[in-house]
Amino acid sequence: MLASCGQQLPEIAPDVVTEKTLHDTDDPAIWVNRENPEESIVFGTDKDTDGAIYAFDLDGKVIEAKTMRNFKRPNNVDVEYDVKLSDSTVTDIMIFTEREREQIRVFSVPDMKPLDNGGFKVFQDTRENEMSLPMGVSIYKSPQSGKTYAIVGRKNGPKEGYLHQIELVPSEKGFTPKLVREFGLFSGKKEIEAIAVDDELGFVYCSDEGDGIRKYYAEPDMGNKEIAIFGAEHFKDDIEGIAISTYPDGKGQIIVSNQQQGTFNFFNREDNSFEYALNLGTTETDGCEVTTASLGDKFPNGLFVSMNDNGEKNFFYHDLSRLKKPVEAEK
Repeated sequence: MLASCGQQLPEIAPDVVTEKTLHDTDDPAIWVNRENPEESIVFGTDKDTDGAIYAFDLDGKVIEAKTMRNFKRPNNVDVEYDVKLSDSTVTDIMIFTEREREQIRVFSVPDMKPLDNGGFKVFQDTRENEMSLPMGVSIYKSPQSGKTYAIVGRKNGPKEGYLHQIELVPSEKGFTPKLVREFGLFSGKKEIEAIAVDDELGFVYCSDEGDGIRKYYAEPDMGNKEIAIFGAEHFKDDIEGIAISTYPDGKGQIIVSNQQQGTFNFFNREDNSFEYALNLGTTETDGCEVTTASLGDKFPNGLFVSMNDNGEKNFFYHDLSRLKKPVEAEK
């Protein structure tokens, strides 16, 4: 990877720093309360054998009533809206991986009720070399079919079929899982953790940490061929968390953590070209997430959330309007 990522950038201090978790922050997700945006929730994983999914308000305070504890190394988390249940009702959902139990969990939001009968086991075909341990997860809700899928990655895996796409089929108890495909190439250099899905444009992105950002179609019937791999030359070492900012007409950005550099790289959502990098004050960032929705007076322009160094055990909030291309980069 090239040295172009080594420039020193001015720090953009966070607007809010959350309260600390107990063990080790890893990945955030943002649930937008569409009826009262100022009561939106940031969920964050506390990655430990005595782990938890923390809920934070927009001031960074822990919402204990929405925080869920006693999970075995919860790793990555994502949310989706208006997912159909068996009785034709819809609910917002949260999915996260529970690595040490080799499963994914599904809960309704904001009432935090389980919809998975205790969890869905994944990657049970092999017990070797940590291939059964789930890490990354993202949700795809198909605009074409209305079906909802979990796309799950693992601690280690084969050179082909590193990712599993699991349909969440409505059932009497919430959902039942249906594996619909195994896809995704892997360099074998490090691991693939971060996964993000662009529902509108129909793409899956994942960070092959030592090799590049991989891109695939999200619709299973579009095939497993890799569309692109990009960005490696803009990272110092590990390519980590991915967030996708979405605006009308396909506009927006793919925002990716340049972990060892302590910065974030911004790529064009339409053609995936590199645009610029920013220093947001975090160190060793794993996961990040973004929403372009207005969250009331606190974050009227949208919100970017990033995990801070695991020793600090917190997350940083930035108003999205502050994450603009640096003037120096335009010269």
